[in-house]
Amino acid sequence: MKTLYIILGSLLLLTACEDLDQFPPNIASSGSLTDFEGVLNAAYFYQHGSATPMAVMGDFRADNALMLEPPYTEFDTYGPNLTAMEDQFFGPFYTALYKSILSANNVIENSKVATEVGEAKFLRALAYFKLVRVFGDVPVNLSASPSTTDGSILARQPVADVYNNVIIPDLEDAIAALDTKIVEGRASKYAAQGLLGKVFVQMGDFNQAEAHLAAVVNGATAAEITLQANYADIFGVDNDLNSEVIFATQISSSISDEYGFTEFWSWYGGLDTKSLEPLDADLIAAFDASPGDLRRAVNIDEALLRSPKYPQTGGPDHDWIELRLADVILLYAETLNENGSTPAALVELNKIRTRAGLANSTASTQGEVRTAIANERRLELAFEGQRWFDLVRTGTVNAEMGQTIDSKFHLFPIPVSEVLASFGVITQNDGY
Repeated sequence: MKTLYIILGSLLLLTACEDLDQFPPNIASSGSLTDFEGVLNAAYFYQHGSATPMAVMGDFRADNALMLEPPYTEFDTYGPNLTAMEDQFFGPFYTALYKSILSANNVIENSKVATEVGEAKFLRALAYFKLVRVFGDVPVNLSASPSTTDGSILARQPVADVYNNVIIPDLEDAIAALDTKIVEGRASKYAAQGLLGKVFVQMGDFNQAEAHLAAVVNGATAAEITLQANYADIFGVDNDLNSEVIFATQISSSISDEYGFTEFWSWYGGLDTKSLEPLDADLIAAFDASPGDLRRAVNIDEALLRSPKYPQTGGPDHDWIELRLADVILLYAETLNENGSTPAALVELNKIRTRAGLANSTASTQGEVRTAIANERRLELAFEGQRWFDLVRTGTVNAEMGQTIDSKFHLFPIPVSEVLASFGVITQNDGY
């Protein structure tokens, strides 16, 4: 069922490499290649290593899920000891995304196929977007052959520069190069445009976000992107790449994944001994406040205190959804509301509520609608790695978590191994 990846012998050699390099070795020199499809597929493949860390950081750091065994409980204590989680989460996340970036750079520099370059720019932007949300300032490499002797290229670049000089231009180029039609789950114009809208929302630039999100929402039907009638039909192996999914990192048991730890569906499903009952009581209370919500049974099992969202019969074939239409609709609603079009925002919000079996929202003022959209995002996107990043970008961490959390712990620690290997050129985030 997975048709995206062509695994080359050189790629298999690369994934066997154990070293944690800042800019991992290329899978082939550009001079030895004329067909860059395999290199592009490598850029897709390496996104795998970011999926489970994003899930854990997005939900277990927030109030959706809990770790129950030390030192994993550090996710809930908001102190300096998260560095103990490097080998399982932050290190694989960091390495996988820079491998994806390096492969994308090779395609961007050398491929003569415009759509390949467009897909590569989308993947590079996606990788850097994940990196800045997790770590803040990060090193930037835009070369297929970065210097191995100039350590200064490892210096972390300000978040604003990464957005303005890399992520936004890459997504604009991808929008221009790609078609609206989604082919076998590959990046498309609307994946790039939806992600760009999400980037602008993350930056707090709702004026810039509105046109891009509107383009996706209004053009979705013609591109055969539609909300699933049944919320449960979005998830599970049998529903991978359904009509609501705009872009997902495809995961297949037939392809060895270099992420060698418990995967996201097992964390959520309580199958790891570090958190056999991961469901946070706060999420149960949130569903209690939404009586009749059809999403409840999909997201939470109160008897077992875990989530059944990703059926375990699927095993390692669950795709990681990076962007789906409901996410874009709610972002569009948020953007409309922040830009003063509150009645129009309610129309978009109620699309999601209707599918959930709920009545139209009773919110009316801009502030009430802002809260209603935030609450809807929590229920709609539970266990999709979104919650913590939504709290941080909206400035509601303390209010929602019910405690004062130092803002330096809104970010996660740079892998210590990267700091040491760079002889301090790569600096650690404050607090770690």
